[in-house]
Amino acid sequence: MKARHTVRALARSAVERTIDLACQIAAVPAPTFDEWERARLVAQLFVQRGAQPEVDAIGNVIVRRQGEGREQSLLLAAHLDTVFPRDTPLTIERGESWVRGPGIGDNALGVAALIVLWELLETLALRTPGDLLFAANVGEEGLGNLRGMRVLIERFKPELGAVVAVEGHNLGRVTNAAVGSIRLRIIVRGPGGHSWGNFGTPSAIHELAHIICALTETPVPRSPKTTYNVGTIEGGVSVNTIAPLAQAVIDLRSIDGRELRRLHRTVEEICERHRSANITVELELLGERPAGETPVDVPLVQETMKILRELGVEPVLDASSTDANAAIAVGIPAVCVGLTRGQGSHTVTETIEVAPLELGLMQLVLLVERFPVS
Repeated sequence: MKARHTVRALARSAVERTIDLACQIAAVPAPTFDEWERARLVAQLFVQRGAQPEVDAIGNVIVRRQGEGREQSLLLAAHLDTVFPRDTPLTIERGESWVRGPGIGDNALGVAALIVLWELLETLALRTPGDLLFAANVGEEGLGNLRGMRVLIERFKPELGAVVAVEGHNLGRVTNAAVGSIRLRIIVRGPGGHSWGNFGTPSAIHELAHIICALTETPVPRSPKTTYNVGTIEGGVSVNTIAPLAQAVIDLRSIDGRELRRLHRTVEEICERHRSANITVELELLGERPAGETPVDVPLVQETMKILRELGVEPVLDASSTDANAAIAVGIPAVCVGLTRGQGSHTVTETIEVAPLELGLMQLVLLVERFPVS
């Protein structure tokens, strides 16, 4: 094990370099399904550091660091994509102790940290029992449906001993519970007509409103936590037209797969009740993320918590929807960890703190150094 003061000194010296890289990465647009430009930049940044990155068919950037071949591999992944449309101004502001801008912490900082982690391991000449796989992956946000991570898990599953998803925000998080989700589009169609002359003809908007009201009256358990949300509504032609089409996109979530499936069936039953001779209701599955958990007593979770406590950070076990979901779903131990503190995630004024990043980088080095844990 490398001397702790050596690791700390290297991490401290790497903070500004990591922030510089995060700002460079955040300045390149990467909306979900359109991450190629950022992927090319990240691949170039790895090449500049002597790595040999691969960009796969869907845009994941993958770098393998050879170990001694005695153990399974550890996958460290940070997602490339952001929630912001391509035309969003990507203005990054820097203060003495903070950085602000769209996607700076979610997840430009996570990607930058993987690049710097490669540097730190090379400087430390740290040899690992198994290979390390670094991945800047696509499709974590929104309707990306974890597509990048799913491809990585399918490809590398036979060799993986664990997965660590890296996010910029929430230093101290140990996300071991995967919040599952089902995203659906409800499409309602009717005959349409004139608001005066055809009054009484069923309106697609009115029927969609009834469906939404029925959903909001559906009881869901607090434990295991289960939620629903109507995210967007579209439809209609004009103020004096009976709407022939209306649709809504809804999000169903739970930490329990059975409750999630139960809620899905309830939505299907509600939609069925509102079908008639003049009204059709369709359900389109847009995305599905698995629920599950890496148990607290699994060595990966225990060691992650131990490392944080050694760094003076009290760990918080967390349930969330992250890239770790894809690994947990197939039985691979996985957690998601954060690098610093901040606020405003998913807003154009997202802000991260600079000082705590030293601890976030140390956390990553120590996780690699101690893997595998038993």
